[in-house]
Amino acid sequence: MQVQSAFYAGVQGLQSAQNGLTQATVDVARPTENEQSESASVQANEAVQSSDKTGALVSALESQRQGEASVNVIDRANETLGSIIDIEV
Repeated sequence: MQVQSAFYAGVQGLQSAQNGLTQATVDVARPTENEQSESASVQANEAVQSSDKTGALVSALESQRQGEASVNVIDRANETLGSIIDIEV
């Protein structure tokens, strides 16, 4: 039963990484304060500072690493399950 929880943890981590990457992408795509002054159609509360974009890019890299780690967890759980089946058969 521990193998199922390892799969579950890997899938949960992968979903979390995907959500984090989606949010970081949205944050990077928002216009900066300089771009906001050039475009009158953009709402003032949607403008972000350049430092926020840097933070969003760092968050995107963190999400990427989390996704890679989660895939490794899923792979190891799969290998473990395969080893158990080979031993018992």
